[in-house]
Parts: sequence; structure tokens; C-alpha cells
Amino acid sequence: MSRGIKILADTHVDSLDVDSEWDLVAIPGGMPGASNLAASPAVQRIVKTQADATKPVAAVCASPAVVLEPLGVLAGKSATCYPALAFLDAVGDKAAPGDVVVDGNLVTSRGPGTSLKFALALVDKLYGPEKARDLAEQMLVATDHP
Repeated sequence: MSRGIKILADTHVDSLDVDSEWDLVAIPGGMPGASNLAASPAVQRIVKTQADATKPVAAVCASPAVVLEPLGVLAGKSATCYPALAFLDAVGDKAAPGDVVVDGNLVTSRGPGTSLKFALALVDKLYGPEKARDLAEQMLVATDHP
């Protein structure tokens, strides 16, 4: 990652049961990562299965345009993505203003600068608005300096 942090996955995506349903599937952004995810048959199947079951699907940065749009996940939905023209063009008439756009089971976000808002939207999807508000308040208290 850009700050030298390494994240090690518990397992490889190819070892997952791609037909399972998940509480939420979140697709990270960035390039070329989004392109690599889009090219993965396992990721494609997981995302399609999740979306077809109308369970939460989330994507940030380039991934709404590069991963979700080609799979048809954005059809009939509003979404946002990284504000570069190429990505906005890919999203087309589905592009909506805002750092985070929630449309039914779909949650999309612009990029790294919106990650806390994105995370709170995911908490809302998984645990409800009260839990998301509580967490947001805790974050404000934790960052409040005299």
C-alpha cells in the first residue's frame, strides 16, 4: 500500500466458495488492483452472486467503474467513483454526486479521502443506522483536541 503497510489475506479468492452469499462484499479500489479484480473469474462470480441475491455490494475508487459496471451491477442504480473522467464516463448516467452513494444494496465511494464515510455506510448496512451514528460519535470524541 502507499504507506508501506502490508495486508495478508486469510485465504486466496480462488479457494473461496464463489457461490456462497456473504453479509457484504466490498471491492477495494486503486489501479491496477481494480483491473486485476475485474479480470478474476472468482471475483466476478462472487460479486454477481451477491448482487443477484440483492445482498450488499460495496466498491470504492475505480472499482465501481472497472469491476461493477462491466458486470451489470450498476444497472438501474446510482453510484459514484473516483472522479477521473475515464471512470465517470464508464459509470455514465448512473453517476451521482456525493462522496458516498447508497442505492438499495449498493454502496459506492469516491476514493481514499472518503474512506471513513464509506466505512460508516458499510456499518449502517451491516448493523443499522444507530450503530453507524454511535461509531461516528466515538470517532469525533476520539479526535477532539482541546
